[in-house]
Formats: sequence, C-alpha cells, structure tokens
Amino acid sequence: MPTHFIHAIDGLKEKLLNIGAKVEEALRGAVRCVANRDATLGAAVYAGDDEIDALEVDVEEECLHLLALYQPVAADLRFIVAALKINNDLERVGDLAVNVAERGTFLASQRPPQAAFDFHHMAGLAQSMLTRALDAFVNVDTRLAYEVIAADDEVDAENRQVYICVQDAIRKYPEDLESLIHLLSISRHLERIADLATNIAEDVVYMAKGEIIRHGIEEYRPLSGSETGRSSSGPGSGG
Repeated sequence: MPTHFIHAIDGLKEKLLNIGAKVEEALRGAVRCVANRDATLGAAVYAGDDEIDALEVDVEEECLHLLALYQPVAADLRFIVAALKINNDLERVGDLAVNVAERGTFLASQRPPQAAFDFHHMAGLAQSMLTRALDAFVNVDTRLAYEVIAADDEVDAENRQVYICVQDAIRKYPEDLESLIHLLSISRHLERIADLATNIAEDVVYMAKGEIIRHGIEEYRPLSGSETGRSSSGPGSGG
C-alpha cells in the first residue's frame, strides 16, 4: 500500500482514539454524578455528547472514503471494518453515559433511598473493560481482548444482584420506588456498556486474526506470546 494510505490509516486510528478518550471521560463524569449526587457533573456529560456524535460521523465518513479510494484487502480491510464497528459502539457508550448522568441528576434532586447501593465495583469493572478494550485495539493485543471478553460475566452477575436487591428494597420501602427504578436503570446501563466493551474486544480479535468470535463461536482461551501485540500483518502492511 502507498505511504499516504498508511498515513491515512494512522490518522483514522488517532481519530478513533480521540472518540474513545471523550467517551471514557463522559463515563467517568456520569459515574461521579451518581456517586457524588452532583447534577453539575451530569450537565457536563450532556454538553459533551454532541461532540462525540460529530466525531462519530467524521470517522464513519473517513472509513467509507478509505474503502472507496483504496479498496484495501486482508489486514487493512479488517482494520477499517473493525474501526467502523468500534466507532459505532463508542458512540453508543457515550449515549449510555448520558443516560447514567440523567439518572444521577434525578437522584441528586431526591433524598437518598433508604436501601444502600454501592455501584463503585460494577462501575469500575465497566470502566476498566472499556479502557482495556481500547488498549487492546491500540496494541492489537488479542490476549487483552480475551481478558475483556471474560470479564463481562462478572458485570452480568453484578447486574443480576442489583436487580434482586432492588426487588427487595421496593417491598421494604415502596415510598422510594421512583429512585429505586432509576438505580436499577443505572445498573442496566453499566451492564450494557460492558457489553459494548466486549464487542470492541471481539472486533480486535477479528482485526488481528480474521476470526469472528461472537455468539460463543470461540470460547476464551489463554494465548501464547506470539498471538499478542502488533504483527507484520497489521494495518497498512496489506498482509
């Protein structure tokens, strides 16, 4: 592939990582909004969503431009296809961060529910999965991608536990119904964010190895060192 195509691929990766950084910032703000009962933090998350949406459109247009102009094959084609999908997943994470912030803003206006809930662990897991999925993308690290995929089960378990706790709390404190429903929504949004991080990790595996592992086609397995990191067949090499 010509040098200007390699530069274009590097520019696309940089744009995608910029969206990732914005989305991670939005998610941190949304989680802090809930934890600190701070509506100001929620407002900052809403304000940043339009920028994320605009960046998502820009990356999609760049991907389509590269496909039409260069007609890439092999690793280069897989990279652009993965970039398109990751771009969409990141925008959806941004939307879910806004949803979490909206729930947190509402809760900040109410007295705390009588049942105590601690979302720190679940939120931390979801944030860690997103960060590690993006790191796996940057480094074409399939070992890290598989670790992200495996971590999703723990977030699912946390979400189920929150559902049980909210059920019990509604029976004990029906006057807190509205706040409890918002707390349940926050849990579901965090679980969905973890799912999207898993999608990104699966796309990294596809990008690196050409294997589609969604829907349990391939179970998590430890990888040898030769399967991690950037290989000679990475984007821009045409291999």
